Amino acid sequence: MAFLSSMNIVGSGLTAQQLRLDIVSENITNSQTTRTEAGGAYRRKMVVFEAESGRDSFRMAMARAAEGLAPNVGYTTAGGVKVTEIVEDQSDLRLVYDPTHPDANEAGYVELPNVDLVKEMTDAMAASQAFSANVTALNTLKAVVAKGLEIGK
Repeated sequence: MAFLSSMNIVGSGLTAQQLRLDIVSENITNSQTTRTEAGGAYRRKMVVFEAESGRDSFRMAMARAAEGLAPNVGYTTAGGVKVTEIVEDQSDLRLVYDPTHPDANEAGYVELPNVDLVKEMTDAMAASQAFSANVTALNTLKAVVAKGLEIGK
């Protein structure tokens, strides 16, 4: 049933990249938001990924096999990727002189979000490519499983 583990790995990648695209969309949507519930201008958010290792390394698997133990037994996950947190970008907010803006300070400057549309579009393209690669891997896995089922015919 290794193909189920592979599907879980691909699924975790699809889920992580979808969340990444959602965060990019939120950043773009709030690129002009000068007032938030937390106070101040909106701060760009970023997704932090972490590799999820559900298997022994090759060295550990060989050591377990030499001891007569089965490798990769007792793991609850097959591996993949997980989102550990969504962090706010702590870079400086942009200051723009606009004394007529309702959120302008005493000097007439407005704090605008630290969202750079070029950076967001680049991140969106990278997430889209990663999502597409995961879809390709899933389709390949489906084709392999289908061919495997044909062997018994």
